[in-house]
Amino acid sequence: MPELMSPEAGMERAAHDIAALAARHAGRAEEEWQLSPDVVRAITSAGFGRHFVAPEYGGTAGSFAEFGAAVAVIGAKCPATAWCASLAASMARMAGYLPEDGRKRVWQDGPDVLIVGGVSPVGRAHAHQDGWLLSGTWQYISAAAHSDWALVCGVAKSGAQCEPRLFALPRADYRLERTWSDVGMRATGSDTLIAEDVFVPAALSFPLTSLLEGAAAPSAPGCHHVPLTAVNGLFFALPILGAAEGALDLWSSYAAQKIRSWSPRQPGPSRGFYEETLARTSGTIDAARSLLERAARVADLGARATPLERARNQRDSALAADLLVSAVNQLFRASGTAGHSVHHPLQRLWRDANSAAGHVVLQPGPAAASYAVSALGLDG
Repeated sequence: MPELMSPEAGMERAAHDIAALAARHAGRAEEEWQLSPDVVRAITSAGFGRHFVAPEYGGTAGSFAEFGAAVAVIGAKCPATAWCASLAASMARMAGYLPEDGRKRVWQDGPDVLIVGGVSPVGRAHAHQDGWLLSGTWQYISAAAHSDWALVCGVAKSGAQCEPRLFALPRADYRLERTWSDVGMRATGSDTLIAEDVFVPAALSFPLTSLLEGAAAPSAPGCHHVPLTAVNGLFFALPILGAAEGALDLWSSYAAQKIRSWSPRQPGPSRGFYEETLARTSGTIDAARSLLERAARVADLGARATPLERARNQRDSALAADLLVSAVNQLFRASGTAGHSVHHPLQRLWRDANSAAGHVVLQPGPAAASYAVSALGLDG
């Protein structure tokens, strides 16, 4: 099974080109609050949208390990781009739970479509003919302006029965409002998606429980047979890993200059300050990377992953995010006035890492509760 850092991984090689392109566009992307179309096309061409799509629809059905390596590479230059690439893969994996006719429709023109969305059940639907009438407002939908499809969640009512379901909507069936205003991850363009009494055929909907439990069709690839909680944290933590590694790289260049020019007679931090900061932050980042590598290996087990391993993945993703943010914050604090300039890329990585770590999926409380239930044999 490939490690997260496998040098032979084709997607990882392509990710270096995306990272360079995204870095060139990063300043403008922040100003415009969304990614450049060129960057989005590069993400699609590199195979992020198709990575977890079944081969019968032209997809790769790839591994989480290879995927993780590629996301981290991009995140080192532009965490917002890595975030959108990661979610493009995540949402396409979720679309794999659609009924067969729905999957055929989504990928009828090939696997390289950009699917956006979210699983918060804030929409409302009721049974109508052979399908559903759906309305709702979903906030924080990353890369929404570039989307071809959206996969959103709502509570569906049929007679006296209610259940949360996912609904796949083609681009013509929803509108967007520019509402994104976060201090970090500005270029993700995480705007608001609105659907109003949209008819969704039965083939373009499935129960949320299927996704949560990893209950895919028997013929689906292994990457669809793992519950969402076992993999969801990876999709959000990996861009932070990239941000931390990018911050360390920038800071290391600065520290090397400081150490080379250091003299006992000059004011300011001692040489030991830079040496200790380097050792502590690089070690912390390495520890977080190891946690995420293991989580990717567990995810690649698919249905063979044990309940404890799945809960541990959720714990490790949240823990890794905390470790990475602490390292980035230490590097930022130790970067001097120059590193805090609005013109220095370090401050963007710092903002993006802290913003990304605020995502609900990476909060330690729910992860700890889930892990305790499994590790201690408690009732859920």
